[in-house]
Amino acid sequence: MLKSKLTSTFINRLLLLVFCAFLLLLPGRASIPPFDRDEPRYMQATAQMLESHDFIDVRFQDKPRYLQPAGIYWLEAAAVSLTGTLSDRAVWAYRIPSLIAMTSAIGLTAWMGAILFNPVAGLLSGALLATSVLVEAEGRMATIDSTLLLAVLLAEFSLLLVLEDRSKDRRTPVKTALLFWSALGCGLMLKGPVILIPGLGTPLCLALVERNGSWLQRLRFGWGWLVMLAIVVPWCVAIGVVSHGDFFQHSVGRNFLGKIGQGQEAHGAPPGFHLLVFGLAFWPGSFFAAASLPFIWARRTSWQIQYLLCWIIPHWIVFELIATKLPHYVLPTYPAIALFTGAALCCSSKGWSWPQKKWGRIALFVYGGICLAIGVALSLAGIVISKVIEGSVPAEAWLTAIGSFPLLILAARAVIAVRMRQAVFYAMGSAVLIYVGLFLGVIPHLHQIWLSPRLTVAVNQHLPCSDSEIISSSFSEPSFVFLMHGKIKFDTAKNAALMLKTNRSCGLALVDRRNEKVFNEELSSTSIKTIEYGRVSGFNYSTGKWLDIGIYGVLIR
Repeated sequence: MLKSKLTSTFINRLLLLVFCAFLLLLPGRASIPPFDRDEPRYMQATAQMLESHDFIDVRFQDKPRYLQPAGIYWLEAAAVSLTGTLSDRAVWAYRIPSLIAMTSAIGLTAWMGAILFNPVAGLLSGALLATSVLVEAEGRMATIDSTLLLAVLLAEFSLLLVLEDRSKDRRTPVKTALLFWSALGCGLMLKGPVILIPGLGTPLCLALVERNGSWLQRLRFGWGWLVMLAIVVPWCVAIGVVSHGDFFQHSVGRNFLGKIGQGQEAHGAPPGFHLLVFGLAFWPGSFFAAASLPFIWARRTSWQIQYLLCWIIPHWIVFELIATKLPHYVLPTYPAIALFTGAALCCSSKGWSWPQKKWGRIALFVYGGICLAIGVALSLAGIVISKVIEGSVPAEAWLTAIGSFPLLILAARAVIAVRMRQAVFYAMGSAVLIYVGLFLGVIPHLHQIWLSPRLTVAVNQHLPCSDSEIISSSFSEPSFVFLMHGKIKFDTAKNAALMLKTNRSCGLALVDRRNEKVFNEELSSTSIKTIEYGRVSGFNYSTGKWLDIGIYGVLIR
């Protein structure tokens, strides 16, 4: 009876946590425009997939997008089709898979924590994951990482079920193995071989640590891999035929293997990058994760902690060693970090205390100061960013700071007083206020950085023809392509002028003030007179340049 009551109570609280996580991921989902540069590339490729009815060959405008399999595009295409928003270019529809996947990942993390430790530790682990900076950012974007995280968690969850069965000396059902291999197959359809690093790395590392791999047979390695291949091979064959093998040359040869040897797209960094940015990416849980290390070390021989460490360490090392680095590359390890942090805060019989060694206390104190500074910076971010970019500060930015800053101070006082559970709730409360304030009241209203929506409105107001030819010579962000339904070309100011020479009645040229000299010189030898329909100015955050773009057509007399 007690067990049944406890299980019912946990399920109710788990559902409440999932609902709160869902609500926390909603602000800004519809009001924040496509965020350059990756997100609108996925959006536009998905829109073209629906418009062309070609669900095999993924393309961005007239170029193939051979970076990863088609899984994420299928998910976004399903969301857009079900909501009927293809013609509207509604960004929220493309972000639905990320919302569902990240919300599910948070709930699954809490469930795993209840299995590994206890229900309270599980719920706290889910809350720590839900309030982390990287999760809140990725969960709002129409990219792969949220769905990939869920695929990794499903594989790790099935592995946890195997380990739980082993610890209780009971048979592992076939459905657990099917879940494991199906999760790996779905991960392959999302981002190719990346899923295999945590998916196979965790069980193999754990078997190596334990010097016993006999339990791996519970995953049905003998035939399970066929399930994984059955999910991904049909599309691989189809794209291989359609692309004449180019997909594998680009996605595996250049995109996947190319990231190992050199930093792609200016994203190279030395080893230690992910450890350095962890303080911000996992904030506010980053300090509590560091404070949990003595708890982890003391219990390093238990299978629960070994399982989590074998989940984290191989994946982390691989992505610290490869040349290309972005913060979300180690996102699949964050649930495991949240799990051992939640366990340390809830399962220590003696309660938390500062490290005994002096150097440990100093290191943790310094790191705590850094994490507090990060919190203060995030609390004031809306004020500073609004003032710098817009020249004025909205009331929402002030309210965010006023609400979150006192909670940060209370969290710091609770840490000093060795009341860690109280501190973590203060910190998470502060994070919630910051996210709601930034994503709902500040970021959507930073008009100067949202050039693409304003340019789209201005261009559509002055289209000379239904099939106008439009060239942008100064602003070439993918978000502009998406909002213009792909009907935009990027070229030089000189070629924009040449286009107006040949298409006088239906041509439009978008030229920044710095490029107008070249544009006008090309037209000076002709009798063409241009008309400036309007100007749009703002800050291109992708390049760090302020732009003042004129919209030009030919004056027809």
